Amino acid sequence: MFCYQCEQTAMGKGCTKVGVCGKTPETAALQDLLVYALKGLSLYAVEGRRVGIDDLEVNRFICKALFATLTNVNFDPERIKVLIQEAVRLRESLAKRVEAAEGEVSFTEGPATFQPAGPIEELVKQGEKVGIESESDIDPDVHSLRWTLIYGLKGIAAYADHAAILGKEDNAIYRFMQEGLVATLDRDATVPKMLNLVMNAGKVNLRAMELLDQANTGAYGDPVPTSVPLGTKKGKAILVSGHDLRDLELILEQSEGKGIYIYTHGEMLPTHAYPKLKKYPHFYGHYGTAWQNQRREFPQFPGAILMTTNCIQQPMDSYRGNIFTTGMVGWPGVTHIEDKDFTPVINKALEMPGFTADTDRGSVLTGFGHSTVMSVAEKVVKLVKEGKIRHFFLVGGCDGARPGRSYYTEFVEKVPKDCVVLTLACGKFRFFDKQLGDIEGIPRLMDIGQCNDAYSAIQIALALSKAFNANVNELPLSLVLSWYEQKAVAILLTLLSLGLKNIRLGPTLPAFLTPNVLNHLVKNFNIKPITTPDQDLKAILG
Repeated sequence: MFCYQCEQTAMGKGCTKVGVCGKTPETAALQDLLVYALKGLSLYAVEGRRVGIDDLEVNRFICKALFATLTNVNFDPERIKVLIQEAVRLRESLAKRVEAAEGEVSFTEGPATFQPAGPIEELVKQGEKVGIESESDIDPDVHSLRWTLIYGLKGIAAYADHAAILGKEDNAIYRFMQEGLVATLDRDATVPKMLNLVMNAGKVNLRAMELLDQANTGAYGDPVPTSVPLGTKKGKAILVSGHDLRDLELILEQSEGKGIYIYTHGEMLPTHAYPKLKKYPHFYGHYGTAWQNQRREFPQFPGAILMTTNCIQQPMDSYRGNIFTTGMVGWPGVTHIEDKDFTPVINKALEMPGFTADTDRGSVLTGFGHSTVMSVAEKVVKLVKEGKIRHFFLVGGCDGARPGRSYYTEFVEKVPKDCVVLTLACGKFRFFDKQLGDIEGIPRLMDIGQCNDAYSAIQIALALSKAFNANVNELPLSLVLSWYEQKAVAILLTLLSLGLKNIRLGPTLPAFLTPNVLNHLVKNFNIKPITTPDQDLKAILG
């Protein structure tokens, strides 16, 4: 196997024996084969549009299947096999329609014609022939940008899928994803062409995040500042992790009146701020921290656990019997809820002891989306002009297990008291419970939300830019970001496509970027690696 799509890839170069995420060589090969199959399906989807055929089932499937290949989503070979088979079934069905319209065969080789083997071990052999290392004859910089694009498309797929679940879709997103996959088959592609596609991926991801913002707020209301307990209530318990708001709503609906308290984990923390979800009296608090700590935290949780999207790790035996997956998430041997009837989760929670006493571990604030922050924009601008707020720092992104991530804790602790920290995604768990106080009623630490709520952060930056009549890069605002998986790649591409410069990124830079591609980003956007909190704060603030 060879995989370098996440920040923690082995030795900063690539996982070759087993994924740091827990992905086996078997699973890695199957995921590579699924991406290959999606390229073949995309060839016909793009060609179909040319002759007036646009298949919504195909569009949605490509999105979901690509989502399944993100880091920490689907580790189940049997379910990936089904996705590969479905990709080929849809391809052949679409091919017949396209070729009937054109009167000729459109494609005669490669991913447009490959047939999946039956047994998984044979599928694995097929996958081993189409992975990253199978393209060693491609120009290294084109190859680097090809995979940067694929990883960006994976991030877009995640956000577009979440939005579609709540009824928000844009055909332009599906079209770009398919055209992007097809572009990665172009052996004559040049660096400028690939750079253009990568930047366009950032623009399309902005639209995907905008749709998801509309979907979430349309369904559940605009988030409002909310204090979330970190302690527990005596009683039965269900823990919901991942990102999917609809899954959480269904659990709340189905468990209502059953004497079960619902807790969030990881990136579900911001869901406590949505008015429609807050109405459930048994929606109580937040348990644990970021995804990489679940093997330490989940064994102590005395109830059922539901994983709704990415972030699953190999379950330990101590809680394997009470963890469930849904959506695109999968782990071999773990019960998967396909039909969204969460009765098995609820019954397991009722069987388990639950918490035996109330505990008080304090609380944290969340719910500072763009609507909330913009409502006090006039006051914020006034405080900046009066010199009472010197600088804003957006410190957030994906968390992970690498020791260097302690940088982000120390950075926030050392941010001067006349500065405000905005945060989002699971990177906030490095400092989310710090009591930083406020500046004349404006909290010094504001949780904007999940990773997709980078859209809110962008809207806040644009609003400040307008208020100060200045370019975004001229604002007293610095981005200090952590990354781990492919949604973070998509968000970074969005920030670059908007022209944002001087982003500090860590704890390490992506292994899939060649020196030439990295130099391009440094030259045009002044992207820089994090150093130490003291050095970076001095460089920013002087």
